[in-house]
Amino acid sequence: MGEDTAQAADLEIRPPKQRRSREAWNRVLDAGVSILEDGGYEAFTIAAVCERAEVAPPAIYARTTSKEALFLAVYEHGMQRLRVDQRVFSDDSRWAGLSAAGLVREAVAETGRAFLRHERFLRAVVLTTASHPEVRRRGSRYSQDLGNSFAGVVLRAADAITLPDVEAAVRSCFSTVFAASVIRVAYGPGLARPAPVEDDVFIADLAETAVRYLLSS
Repeated sequence: MGEDTAQAADLEIRPPKQRRSREAWNRVLDAGVSILEDGGYEAFTIAAVCERAEVAPPAIYARTTSKEALFLAVYEHGMQRLRVDQRVFSDDSRWAGLSAAGLVREAVAETGRAFLRHERFLRAVVLTTASHPEVRRRGSRYSQDLGNSFAGVVLRAADAITLPDVEAAVRSCFSTVFAASVIRVAYGPGLARPAPVEDDVFIADLAETAVRYLLSS
């Protein structure tokens, strides 16, 4: 068995099959998310998860013997909540009838609001990324998926975008929105401004920046 194969095996989760086992495992995953929200990666231990989920350690060791495997399962569980929010980008009724500026503003707003709704979980994830290559790899994939969804909406306004390479401009716009949102959830509203602003003002300012970049003549 090669090293990569062995490492992959260490991160595997053995899925529960019985209903009671599935319910216990869901409590474990929910508890893990809550621990990350409250204390970050430093607070994440198998013992802490067992205590919060009110399960005995065998409920976890039956699924995995690795803290890292448990952490990544919790990470995926939390990220699935964000992916539910991301479905708005494929809802045609949400975007029907909007002007070009409306499409840009609302795409930015939906992106920013998703970050803010999951702020505590994402703060733990972002602050872990620098020291955790697997989280960085998975986070990159999720970020690119979100960027594709964002672009799919904003490119409906392609005829009104004034920059020469429309798709590149939309991707650049998303990168700015994404970076600003990551910084806000990870470090709070006061890091890069002399005076913090409320969430709705932050989103409105970010949306206006995007409109001016993409649609200014």
